[in-house]
Amino acid sequence: MTLFQGVRVLDLTRMLAGPYGTLLMADLGAEVLKIEEPDGGDPMRTMGPPFLPNGASAYFLSINRNKKSVALDLTKPAGREVFYDLVKVSDVVWDNFRPGIMAKLGCDAARLRPFNPRLICCSISAYGQDGPYRDWPAFDLALQAMGGAMSLTGEEGRAPARMGLPMGDLAGGMLGAFAVAGALYRRERTGEGASIDLSLLDSQVSLLTYVAQYFWTDGKVPGPMGSGHASVVPYQALQTRDGYLVVAVFAEKFWGAFCRALGRAEWECDLRFATNGDRLVHKSELIPLIEAISCTRTTAEWLSALHREGVPAAPINRVDQVLSDPQVLHRKMVVEMAHPRQGPLPTLGTPIKMDGALGLDVRPAPALGEHTEEVLVGLVGYAKEHVSVLRASKVVA
Repeated sequence: MTLFQGVRVLDLTRMLAGPYGTLLMADLGAEVLKIEEPDGGDPMRTMGPPFLPNGASAYFLSINRNKKSVALDLTKPAGREVFYDLVKVSDVVWDNFRPGIMAKLGCDAARLRPFNPRLICCSISAYGQDGPYRDWPAFDLALQAMGGAMSLTGEEGRAPARMGLPMGDLAGGMLGAFAVAGALYRRERTGEGASIDLSLLDSQVSLLTYVAQYFWTDGKVPGPMGSGHASVVPYQALQTRDGYLVVAVFAEKFWGAFCRALGRAEWECDLRFATNGDRLVHKSELIPLIEAISCTRTTAEWLSALHREGVPAAPINRVDQVLSDPQVLHRKMVVEMAHPRQGPLPTLGTPIKMDGALGLDVRPAPALGEHTEEVLVGLVGYAKEHVSVLRASKVVA
């Protein structure tokens, strides 16, 4: 995968939002240099349980593949000088410190630009580089709460629930990678670098899409609907004899097919249910009728009947079922990586396929400082003796 081939990223991020964005870029060919403190490195190196047999964090392993680790102390003047030398030969500086920290370190865009006018700086923060919440700390849970997602997730009348996936973090990483790709494209045309200010709260608000537009249109404040939809019936999870599945009658052409699959062809002519608008009005009557039937057959039996009629339907898979699903495996979304200490390990593939390529060559997450000397000698041009001096003074590790 070569979309980012030739792009070098200095990744100062920790936790999940930042590393996920650079993971995407690394999977697509970028050389990602993970800049870590010599004493301990990224705190996610100790995140767990679970841990691998050698004590390595499964969490850290999942989001730092295909990267190189350079252990460098940016709080020391000599460490900053090393960083400036790296900036001269890099394309992107990517951080997720709180606003003001990069300037305090002498590593903000204004300080770095003279070393590399074409540099792209992407700063990911909880609330952005300005505004009344600028200095508030936050994690994924807070962003889901403040961005509206938690008010929409779960069942009506129950306590608020977060999304099972950390979308407060993941959305920021994805949008950051997208923004960097756009900035790189602009740079090819204009020669100009860029300073990207990406707020995780902004990212969550942007995901509201039609939910926000609905509110501005009818003034109704939406709340949790479980697996349902405000505009479509039936569009939800249904209990079967041995589990659950979901159906999505998202267009009128599917309604008749759904009725036939359930053995209730007469519903298609029932004026209460004739159109989606009718079904919305009579939802409290229709759904119990459907649920009384859905629980009489197994998930597999219903999927066969629904798919035979062309109705969008799917099982609700557990994580173990997803990771062994034949379509997932066929698309190489589970791949093997050779870990130097653990041997072969499974890991996730990349969802981006290009030029017919499905697979992904994976290097495991690096050990702390694993590539420090390789990068400083081979890329920056330092003598090994100079690296030894830096290591002795604890500037690098």
